[in-house]
Amino acid sequence: MKRLLLILAALGLVLAGFLYWSLWAAPGPKEGPHSLIVEEGSSLGSVARQLEEIGAIPGSATTYRAMARVFGSGDPVQAGEFEIPAGAGGAEVLDLLQHGQPVQRLVTIPEGTPSILVYERLMAQELLTGSIQVPAEGSVLPNSYSFKRGESRAAVLKRMQDAMTKTLAELWPKRQPHSVVNSKEEAIILASVVEKETGKASERPMVAGVYSNRVRIGMKLDADPTVIYPITKGKPLGRRIRKSELQADNGYNTYARPGLPAGPIANPGRESIAAVLNPAKTQALYFVADGTGGHVFANTLAEHNANVQKWYAIRRARGEM
Repeated sequence: MKRLLLILAALGLVLAGFLYWSLWAAPGPKEGPHSLIVEEGSSLGSVARQLEEIGAIPGSATTYRAMARVFGSGDPVQAGEFEIPAGAGGAEVLDLLQHGQPVQRLVTIPEGTPSILVYERLMAQELLTGSIQVPAEGSVLPNSYSFKRGESRAAVLKRMQDAMTKTLAELWPKRQPHSVVNSKEEAIILASVVEKETGKASERPMVAGVYSNRVRIGMKLDADPTVIYPITKGKPLGRRIRKSELQADNGYNTYARPGLPAGPIANPGRESIAAVLNPAKTQALYFVADGTGGHVFANTLAEHNANVQKWYAIRRARGEM
């Protein structure tokens, strides 16, 4: 009798081991790798059904859920997109969904990107769906935005535009009395010019200060990017600006008339918006490149002309002139 009991116990252990392996630890019928999107609020049962459909777990969704209750942790599954490695067993899959890192997919919009390039970047992202129109210039906040496989381009664009609306609403009450912009729209316009004129973050308040001074006294901004915008919609010109283009009075050309251009010429970042709302307090009216990626500023035209000659000398030494 004792021997029979030992045999039965041994058979039970073998059966338990077989069930553990075949219904829990073994990989699913399809080797993978598998891609899985878990929606917010999904239960273990609904996720198990997804896993069964793609062949990522051993057995059925029902048996997998039962085995998970016995052998798995009680932690909830996370929302997000997951890449399940080839050959991953059922236990490994659950641990990944509960404690692993979801796939992070990002689309990045650099500061100063014009809307035509925002459109092209979103349309080129093959994992997004649907179509969009070119967004209004200045309506998108440059940043990196996460998205899910199969998400619509319209949904991602809306997050970008909502972020700009929220940022502008946050910064506008901080506008200082010496700022020359009188509306949120003007803030975006001037910030877009500042953004295109300097790629050096530390210079933004100073460039904003120069342009604020010019607006205040009715002096033309003379900003090259505003000349280029109507020609290319913000894309690189790829050549020198023509004399006829400097004279064109099209609402954007700040060489043709004083004041702000008719609209934004790019999508400015948070720091450029903040800079025009609180520009540097300076007497400077001019600036020119200094050869290091930054600019040198001047209060008078005579000082500026001397700085320009220094810049020309640098360019000649580089063989650029």
